[in-house]
Amino acid sequence: MAKDGPNWDGLLKWSIANSDGTRPTRNLSEEDRRWFMEAMQAQTVDVVKRMKEITMVMQTPEQVLEAQGVTSADIEDMLDELQEHVESIDMANDLHSIGGLVPLLGYLKNPHANIRAKAAEVVSTIVQNNSRSQQLVMEANGLEPLLSNFSSDPDVNVRTKALGAISSLIRHNKPGVTAFRLANGYAALRDALGTESVRFQRKALNLIQYLLHENSSDCSVVSELGFPRIMLHLAASEDGEVREAALRGLLELARDKTGQDNGGLGEEDEKLKQLLEARIKGISLMSSEDLGAAREERQLVDSLWSTCYKEPSSLREKGLLVLPGEDAPPPDVASKHFEPPLRGWAANRSGDSKTSEKKQETPLLLGPGPPSGGATTQGTTNQEAGAEGHANLQRES
Repeated sequence: MAKDGPNWDGLLKWSIANSDGTRPTRNLSEEDRRWFMEAMQAQTVDVVKRMKEITMVMQTPEQVLEAQGVTSADIEDMLDELQEHVESIDMANDLHSIGGLVPLLGYLKNPHANIRAKAAEVVSTIVQNNSRSQQLVMEANGLEPLLSNFSSDPDVNVRTKALGAISSLIRHNKPGVTAFRLANGYAALRDALGTESVRFQRKALNLIQYLLHENSSDCSVVSELGFPRIMLHLAASEDGEVREAALRGLLELARDKTGQDNGGLGEEDEKLKQLLEARIKGISLMSSEDLGAAREERQLVDSLWSTCYKEPSSLREKGLLVLPGEDAPPPDVASKHFEPPLRGWAANRSGDSKTSEKKQETPLLLGPGPPSGGATTQGTTNQEAGAEGHANLQRES
């Protein structure tokens, strides 16, 4: 295998020998220069050129590709490569310039479910924390096929990937949120909560919580559509992440009801109280290890109880809200949960700096902070880091 590529060991030794400071610099011979350039160019990819080649394939009719022996698996591999390229915001925006965005959106209607799902993944990467690409996708009517796949595709994986792309597309995108509402998006979210796929449920719940957090006026809409009853059911799910996501949504609804009907969830208030009492009992019976893993759930249960009933939950009395060795919980445990890794950091660096100023009491192990202009050197990619920001989109992809 080593003979098939450049001799990296030789290149390393050559570089060290010619830059270790033990000998005076010398001019490279033509032979050395040629060898060095060949070794470097062998590993250099012209990304724009490669994206243009992929665009040509996407623009080619399916029957022509089949006649040339191109399979659906080949298309999936090609979309995998494209997704790596568009992790750069610059490359994501360039895809439209070279004519690749529209044929990519066309793949959302491909007869192969795996291609529809993969195309949605690529779209999600392109628009994530990228207002320019969000606008371009909206102008290309990209939301329509995503909504169609999300609401009615027969393959649940396609529906899940489409929902992930929609979440990225309408985040911090008011025209996108408006279009989502007008397209009866909340009804589709309600249907998603009724499926048996916990991954699909988690994505739907997280988007609901985000929308309610950003637009409290939507609380009345989701209440009329019966979301509280469904969320109460999911808050007792065996899946811990589904429970937490459902509790976050209920907390947004409860906060909107504060001052109305004595707080709580109105008609569902008694069921909510029974749920919280059951969760408190369940938490009380957890092992030390499980208690540590359920930290956010403990905080959500206490916040919901305090919001609805104007008193601390019994978790505080039992010493189960803050365990030994844990910091006190933040006042708002239902803050935003949609920050993607690197793009999210870059997009919110100004806000993060303000937050850091408020936390001067906590010693910083990595120094006082990044130097001026540090955000520029970080780059603008959004390679997955294990998150859904915290429990969200990327980890479920």
